[in-house]
Amino acid sequence: MKVILLNGSANKKGNTFTALSEIACQLEKNGVESEIIQLGNKPVRGCIACGQCRVKQLGHCVFDDDICNHIVERINESDALIVGSPVYYGQPNGAVLAVLQRAFFSGAKVQNKPAAAVAVCRRGGASAAYQTINMMFEMMNMPVVTSQYWNIAYGRTPGEASLDVEGMQTMRTLANNMSWLLKKIHTNDAPDYPEREEWQPMNFIR
Repeated sequence: MKVILLNGSANKKGNTFTALSEIACQLEKNGVESEIIQLGNKPVRGCIACGQCRVKQLGHCVFDDDICNHIVERINESDALIVGSPVYYGQPNGAVLAVLQRAFFSGAKVQNKPAAAVAVCRRGGASAAYQTINMMFEMMNMPVVTSQYWNIAYGRTPGEASLDVEGMQTMRTLANNMSWLLKKIHTNDAPDYPEREEWQPMNFIR
């Protein structure tokens, strides 16, 4: 079983990476393989609705000059998908939306694969960004994996999200839930319910 984690931030080691790394570590503890793919800071095309991927039955986008088709390949070889993004003006990074729209339309085999969104922000807008990513999963018949809260982590400077105690616990709970569902789907070796940690609430007014 393998989960692809797409880091939709231009910052390779920023707070989105911190959140996804917490998930990856917990997946490993549960015996589930994972791979973090970095979207990077190179230009990403938006879909131009040319339809060539469908007309020619390519199984991938006709444009092969960015990371899109690599993401299609990695998704097709995986059992689940987690997409993390920083929050820009209350929305996910535009590049991650562009690449996912092309990947999902052109040939990514995502139907029935569990999926989850992760949003990382300094202060606000994370719930809207989180919902925006999830809308793609819901249209593609992908079971949306939940956690103990919305999958949100807070931080500004690189690595600061690791200080968000509840946010990091939310990431681990997401990983536990994802692992549990994958085992339910693919094996006979799953408990009746996922593992649960004792809640660690964290408020930001001190």
